Amino acid sequence: MIIAIDGPAGAGKSSVAKIIAKKLGLLYIDTGAMYRALTLKALEDKIDINDTARLIEISRRTQISLRNSPDGSLEVFLDGRDVSAKIRQPQITRFVSDVARVKEVREVMLGLQRELGQNGNAVLDGRDIGTVVFPGADKKFYIDADFKERVKRRHKELLATDSKITAVEVEADLSNRDKIDSTREFAPLKKAQDALYIDTTDMTIEEVVQRILLHIKNPK
Repeated sequence: MIIAIDGPAGAGKSSVAKIIAKKLGLLYIDTGAMYRALTLKALEDKIDINDTARLIEISRRTQISLRNSPDGSLEVFLDGRDVSAKIRQPQITRFVSDVARVKEVREVMLGLQRELGQNGNAVLDGRDIGTVVFPGADKKFYIDADFKERVKRRHKELLATDSKITAVEVEADLSNRDKIDSTREFAPLKKAQDALYIDTTDMTIEEVVQRILLHIKNPK
């Protein structure tokens, strides 16, 4: 079974997808982590984020792999080294949408994502899973939330790694990412026509998980 979970940043899709995968015994594939790893590579190599040609070039020669650990967490490897913690740094969050909007980069990542999910038993979360990566997914969900709530959630998450980051900074960054993700020419963020829309603004993660599991078992 392939389960696609899409939605904007801060809606809670990664947390939900990870739990769903663990409960159903499926592979969890965080496609956003793959773009974060490539963004880390670009920054470490001091590549200008606006240098499209260089970004495309490194995407084609960079090895990115994901592994689910026994505790359900996701381990991300960049050219053989574990970068699970590094890719969550604020500077990566700041530039990841700029890297992800490059069509040729997305095409490279698309191949990797399909390869990872080729066994047919995985939960993938991202922005174009149900529309581009796996348009034939068995189950599709689009998780959203009020913008202010998403800012609040993302700010709380980022405080764990950057105690000085402000809600104003997070709001500006999230607004910029929303604009880039939804307006890019190739594979923009949007709800698949056959995806179940879930507004998580006033829901806990567990409530969202139960809603999805119920729909999987009884889609009526």
